[in-house]
Amino acid sequence: MKKSRYTEEQIVGILEESEAGLPTAELCRKYGISEQTLYRWKAKYGGLEVSEAQRLRQLEEKNRKLKQLVAEQALDIVGFKAVLSKKW
Repeated sequence: MKKSRYTEEQIVGILEESEAGLPTAELCRKYGISEQTLYRWKAKYGGLEVSEAQRLRQLEEKNRKLKQLVAEQALDIVGFKAVLSKKW
């Protein structure tokens, strides 16, 4: 997974500046981001506090690990079924 250049705290700060009335184009130029990135951040982090954004990231990481665990177990099950289905 690609590491973001900005932390959750920085992203929330940038979004707060946007909500304060700073024009989108000026904000994007100031921080070197595209408008699409700003809109994506608004969709994901809009209205969140810093602690909530950090919690969201932790939950997403935990969810990713759990999905990987389930996928590995599914592969194990398929392998065991293949071995058991062979006639000796």
